[in-house]
Amino acid sequence: MKQFWKILKRYAPWLLLLLLIDGFSTLLLWLCDAQAFQFLMGLIVLASLVLFSATVLFFYIKERQKQAFFRDFLTEPDAVSTERLLGAVSQQEQEQLHLLASVLQEKQSRIQEMEKSLRDYEDYVEGWAHEIKTPLSLLTMILDNRGDELSPSLQAKLDYVRSQLQEDITQMLYYARLGSSTKDYRFEAVDLQSALEEIMDDHAPLLEEKQFVVENRLQSETVYTDRRGLQFMLGQIISNAIKYSGDAPRLTISVQHAAAAEILTIADNGMGVRSYDLPYIFQKGFTGDSTDGRKKATGMGLYLTKKMAGDLNLQLEAESQWGEGFSISIIFPRVQIN
Repeated sequence: MKQFWKILKRYAPWLLLLLLIDGFSTLLLWLCDAQAFQFLMGLIVLASLVLFSATVLFFYIKERQKQAFFRDFLTEPDAVSTERLLGAVSQQEQEQLHLLASVLQEKQSRIQEMEKSLRDYEDYVEGWAHEIKTPLSLLTMILDNRGDELSPSLQAKLDYVRSQLQEDITQMLYYARLGSSTKDYRFEAVDLQSALEEIMDDHAPLLEEKQFVVENRLQSETVYTDRRGLQFMLGQIISNAIKYSGDAPRLTISVQHAAAAEILTIADNGMGVRSYDLPYIFQKGFTGDSTDGRKKATGMGLYLTKKMAGDLNLQLEAESQWGEGFSISIIFPRVQIN
């Protein structure tokens, strides 16, 4: 309707001109034949208004059609959409349209090349990550089967190397996965206890080395989400707790049952985060202050955790007191599963 009034406003001077011509013609008719004037005056004005309305309606339909063609052209500036739009515009607009079409087609070609390069990069990262898993599996096998032949200090160092490599590979894979245009999430009912136990098993050597006391208060809670994505988030959170642990480290895992959500909280008693750093912990590359523990960090763990939470429609909340610990909560909206 707004477009119709714009067209009406554009052609309003023509209506005024038409009415002036009608008025002049009516005056001449009145001067020539007063009796005919009375009969024809209303008919002339009515015919003029109908003609004007039909003209405005015609241009309105043409304008709407041109807008539709233009939207199609912007979405896919190929030869078909370009030719269709050219047939709906004036000669002057056609010259500008040819220039716009060439620019858009060039940009579209560049975008397609970039998308192909991105897919190639994702394939390379995934292939590389799977290749490096072979020596990592060998290291795991040596530590599991012949770890007692190694000195405790060497075994601890190799456990750290294995854990760090595993984390770096996982982060790399999920960084590519989160940036991909295609997602392969599988949303289902996930048992929190079993999902957490698998991650705790992966981190068991480092948890034991650091002598963590783990208090798991989970029971039989179920949430609706992507299992792999959730386990990635849990792995990053627990890895952070291990990195920044202090003396007598403790990890507490609990669930709150709210009216509209299940809230999973993982809390530690490590070094924590300073109050002025807390708003930025989910930013890419952010590591906070420059203590020794922070120097070893890449600033990617919580950033990727936040990205994954966004993809899975989950919320994250973090709390911390410097020197007393850090806690992070994952909020799962309640979903009615039929």
